[in-house]
Amino acid sequence: MEAPLYPDFPLDPSTPSGGQPAFWVGPRHLAGDDRRLYDAVADMLSGLGWTSLTIVRGRQEPGEAEEDRQVVRSTVLHLSPDNLRWAQWSLADEPFLLGALPIAWQISARAETSSPLAQWSAYFTTGVPGEAVADFLVALDARDEPAVPLAGPELVLDAVAAHGWLRDVDDPSAGATDPTFTSHVSLCEVPSLIQDADPRALTTEAGAAGWQAWAEPVLGAPCLWAASFGPGVPHDLVAAFAASLSSIAPVLRRVLPESTRERLLRAPAG
Repeated sequence: MEAPLYPDFPLDPSTPSGGQPAFWVGPRHLAGDDRRLYDAVADMLSGLGWTSLTIVRGRQEPGEAEEDRQVVRSTVLHLSPDNLRWAQWSLADEPFLLGALPIAWQISARAETSSPLAQWSAYFTTGVPGEAVADFLVALDARDEPAVPLAGPELVLDAVAAHGWLRDVDDPSAGATDPTFTSHVSLCEVPSLIQDADPRALTTEAGAAGWQAWAEPVLGAPCLWAASFGPGVPHDLVAAFAASLSSIAPVLRRVLPESTRERLLRAPAG
């Protein structure tokens, strides 16, 4: 059973500075995104040398001051130095939902710069631990050919099994869950609207299989987070995400998810 490391220590103690206190928490897959999903990933991409471009769409009346302009849509696009891979923060756009949650990051790659089309895309909602998205991108950045598969699906299941996750009883070759049966990874038919290869195709072929991951703290209740990988996403990249997601290493958090805070091991940081 999961319990606070310090059950008598208040979850939200006051601090002299009046700021939010920090905690080391685990397990990672239930720790949420600390409301820093953009910063956690964008800072890492900047360190890798990716460039960012802010795209703002709005409406401005004649003679209206710039600060009064109504912003309709806004995205931030991060591009790798070779322009073969990109990550788009799209939370400010019109909602695109996965598991009833808004997608925050869409990550894509192509085989060559002469093609304007992504070879594959992966999607991450709010609530996904930023460490797992960052590790997925680090693995993507390290690849010479981001669209070429290098390994089979077993690599994903091996990654979570190494951290104590359990293979699916009914289909041990295509799914696994954490020991509390809260978070899951599964190789299954992708949801509709998940793009792969051609971004102009808003539906996938019937039966196309890709990796899906999600956390459902209470059966039948809203998910804490969800991630979807198009059928073309290389398995080794999904394995990098899965290994980070299932890691037993604690993560630093100031904001804990309401739905899982009582399940988290936690200790004051500092």
